[in-house]
Amino acid sequence: MTTSPSIWSPLRQPAFRGLWICGAVFFIGAGMQTMAAAWLMVELTGSSFLAALVQTAVFLPMFLLALPAGVLADTTDRRRLISGALSAQVAACALLAALVLAGWGGPGSVLFLVFVCGCCTAVLTPAWNSSVVDPVPRDEWPQAITAIGIAYNAARAIGPTLAGLLFARLGAGWVFVVTVFTTLVMWESIRRWPPRAHPPSSLPPERLWGGTLSGLRFAWHSRIILAQLVRVMAFSAAGSALWALLPVIAQRQLGTGAEGFGLLMGCLGTGAVASGLVIGRLRARFALDVIVSISCVVFAVVMLLAAWVRVPWVVYVAMAFGGAAWMATMSTFNTATQASAPPWVRSRAVALHIVSALGAFAIGSAFWGAVSDIAGLTAALVAAGVVMAAGLLLVRPFPLRMGALHEVTQGTPWDELFVVDEPSPAAGPVAVEVGYRIQSGVDQAFLDTISRMKDPRRRDGASFWRVYRDLGEPSRYVERFIVDSWADYLHQRARATVADHALETEIRAFLAEGESATMSHYIAER
Repeated sequence: MTTSPSIWSPLRQPAFRGLWICGAVFFIGAGMQTMAAAWLMVELTGSSFLAALVQTAVFLPMFLLALPAGVLADTTDRRRLISGALSAQVAACALLAALVLAGWGGPGSVLFLVFVCGCCTAVLTPAWNSSVVDPVPRDEWPQAITAIGIAYNAARAIGPTLAGLLFARLGAGWVFVVTVFTTLVMWESIRRWPPRAHPPSSLPPERLWGGTLSGLRFAWHSRIILAQLVRVMAFSAAGSALWALLPVIAQRQLGTGAEGFGLLMGCLGTGAVASGLVIGRLRARFALDVIVSISCVVFAVVMLLAAWVRVPWVVYVAMAFGGAAWMATMSTFNTATQASAPPWVRSRAVALHIVSALGAFAIGSAFWGAVSDIAGLTAALVAAGVVMAAGLLLVRPFPLRMGALHEVTQGTPWDELFVVDEPSPAAGPVAVEVGYRIQSGVDQAFLDTISRMKDPRRRDGASFWRVYRDLGEPSRYVERFIVDSWADYLHQRARATVADHALETEIRAFLAEGESATMSHYIAER
């Protein structure tokens, strides 16, 4: 993949620039809402567990809803999906602001409405993330995704800082009023720059459940995507301790108020922005695993400093380094995931990235909050630092890399589909057999090569795959795979990439002279 010379080059596209600015405003509002809700929970209850539970209320919906939302984003009108979620979020934010301003907002109602807002964000995020880069050429996607990361992390610096100032002077209710308007800004951006429509297709549309299974199957059998998801889940679960326990660090460790808490989050965001400005050049010089490993060590050290140091300025500086490490890692994971998924499943890959990152973040936040209540703040942060460092053991079994262009570009099916009577889309299961009569003496090399077809076949829709040797004719082998329905088989054929076809070329090079591969299709009758 080639890269453009500047991280700001995608901003030359007016549509991307508009979506980027309005997205940044929306992120600022989200950061303000999370900070205000967490600090309000501390004031109302004094419980570190309930304060940490705000992070769970924000991010748990991602774990529950992001993948179905990704299916909808891949198969339906993304503009209507995003607009509907934003309208519901405006209503929830307005109700939260009204309740708190009236003095009726208790811990239960605050957590519930924050959870509703989190659900709306979970529904719109896969569609927005996969469509915001549409105006940008593919070779500039890494820069565009990093620019979005910079906006998000700048919002983490600006939002909590603004919220802390506003909270200290006017109270939480007015912070929530501001979030209503930031959500309306996002809504207006989707109206002005709607997502690109999906290309027309003659294939039967995927259903929600079937599309969900397709996304999960793709991730499980795509080694690139699976490695990224495992690594981001481990990093996010351990790192969530610092984010979730920031209010407690501010109150008990440093003795500061809402403004101090906002400054802690602001330092994390500032470090993240600084990291985003240089991460493109770092990726050009260092392997992804080197960047992520160094970031894990830095973030672990930051958590240990937060556990033991009570000098505010030292902790603030450490938070800036922690934010830089967080941004470098999460931006690398996000870019690698989007660049490694073909168009038909890109929103679902984004959704799975969200599920892995923020689902682990939500569960980790609750877990580390409980550990802090039981064993103390210092013990929780030290344990999280140790877990973060232990994540380096995942480097060897789950290496990271970017998907190449030929691995995500869909190709033209190799064989024509010759069937006398085409079944109905729901008919199945469908068994497909591809016969190969190979040259003498190349059996082992042939088997080694064709075994590499297992993951692509399973990734794109097959529920079963195996290679058989013909006992009556030892030079003949049959590749056999099963797909749940005729519609799924048609989708599987359309999903094969240029890299898959190149592998098929390698396999057919083993055919005996004058022979060609033969394909047969069978439909289950009983």
